[in-house]
Amino acid sequence: MRKTLDAHSFRLMMISAANNIENFKQAVNDLNVFPVPDGDTGTNMSLTMASASREMQSNTSDEVGQAAEKLASALLRGARGNSGVILSLLWRGFARSVKGKKEIDCAELAQGLSAGVEAAYKAVMKPTEGTILTVARLSARRGVEAAGEAESIEKLFAVIIEAAKETLEQTPELLPVLKQANVVDAGGMGLIKVYEGALHYLEKGEIIPPAEPQEQEGEKKEKADFAAIDTESIVYTYCTEFIVGKSGKKQDTKGLSSYLGSIGDSLVVVEDDEIIKVHVHTNNPGNAIQRGLMYGQLMTVKIENMKLQHTGLGANPKNEAAEEPAQKEPEQSLPVPPEKPFGFVAVAAGEGLSALFRELGADNIVSGGQSMNPSTDDILRAVEATPAETVFVLPNNKNIIMAAEAAVDICTDRKIVVIPTKQIPQGISAMLSFDSAMTCEENRDAMRESMDNVHTGQVTYAARDSVFDGHEITKGQFLGLCDGKVKFTDDSIDNVINDTLTELGAADCELITLYFGSEVTEDDAKSAADRVRQLAPSAEVTVVDGGQPVYYYIISVE
Repeated sequence: MRKTLDAHSFRLMMISAANNIENFKQAVNDLNVFPVPDGDTGTNMSLTMASASREMQSNTSDEVGQAAEKLASALLRGARGNSGVILSLLWRGFARSVKGKKEIDCAELAQGLSAGVEAAYKAVMKPTEGTILTVARLSARRGVEAAGEAESIEKLFAVIIEAAKETLEQTPELLPVLKQANVVDAGGMGLIKVYEGALHYLEKGEIIPPAEPQEQEGEKKEKADFAAIDTESIVYTYCTEFIVGKSGKKQDTKGLSSYLGSIGDSLVVVEDDEIIKVHVHTNNPGNAIQRGLMYGQLMTVKIENMKLQHTGLGANPKNEAAEEPAQKEPEQSLPVPPEKPFGFVAVAAGEGLSALFRELGADNIVSGGQSMNPSTDDILRAVEATPAETVFVLPNNKNIIMAAEAAVDICTDRKIVVIPTKQIPQGISAMLSFDSAMTCEENRDAMRESMDNVHTGQVTYAARDSVFDGHEITKGQFLGLCDGKVKFTDDSIDNVINDTLTELGAADCELITLYFGSEVTEDDAKSAADRVRQLAPSAEVTVVDGGQPVYYYIISVE
């Protein structure tokens, strides 16, 4: 039994925690009550913890405070969905509490977890009880109460987990939707699996091994079919990565990001007190590296020819990284374009919707949506690849808003303004209201007002049997949602479309846009549009091939 927790044990217990939530992610997913296919809680928490595990495997700090700081940073960057962001906030508060400590005792562990709860509650605008927040709060409180008499770190952690489980059983009494579905909170269960994985290492001295990966129906292949990719569509040939050791003097990397953004895309510039790490796709890796040398000494370089990787041909058939001297690349002098005042990043899934956002002025699109919640780092990369002083981010999904807001705290070289759009039509309306002649604050207010004037209908299918919003839902039924709330279930998609339009008050609207998804034919979309025109003869009806997954139709009503 240990009286204190050192950095080595802390790292290993967090790796064990990540493996445990990965092993139980489907069990956590199965607790989700929302019937629409979504970025499930277990998957989001598992992917978030995987980021932390990778960081802990490479970390060599001999202080708990430093290891916890690296853990919190990795979690924040890898956070997906609301549950992932909240998990990152819990450990972020913990890291701040133990900062500067080489080892921590029982009291400091309990206080750290309590500080994490405080940080999470402060960051969540409207905390909901009966969720992961409640489980974290009451278990941390029990830990603080028991810390003085705890015989060891292991015993204290066991007490905390016991309190978490007791609280989890009470979540249906605190959140009616859980009681309706006769389940406990998924996020709370996920947190317990994280804690149990950590305790397993503390008690057994061994890391829980990850389960053997199994390819399931609907999951991505282990390897992408590169032969299906048209190499001509690759705009920038070379994936270029390098690390620069800072020269010692404090330098602003804003100019570096701006320059690299002008000669490529997929840009990420991350720095700490000692190094600058760069990732960029470009046709001129030599120019990129030369610019990096202005900030310090080159430590590592990796250049990969993405066209050769996709074809599997050329001088590097094994897909190994090419370690080539930068001097071999032809030098071209390219001017750095001035940064514009405003830029946009939008989250969208589907070629049609992505193209529409680009036409409206979005600089970068983050692929994601209901079933694919992007991480904070995904959003941050898109922001950093946008050559603007202020970047407006449109999450277009309620489960992505927190991840987008988390990017605000990480980005240091430009201002991020998150417009909390919950639906695709809200994001489109917000972009249409933008006026380059107005200030940042004026545009923020105008976009928020504009998005509130749009009502959204969605037609999809039930991913699971559920009791939700007073509806008994059978897997496979068609669902009609109005502004995110389940309103109709039926075995007929036509009935669901008609009921959804009626609920939205389509008959009295002036403008209706029908975005049809990847599973809908053009003929079916035209038939649906005809029904819209019958219900709303005075409205201007527009049909757009959105190509989105999950939703057969997204209906915008103004």
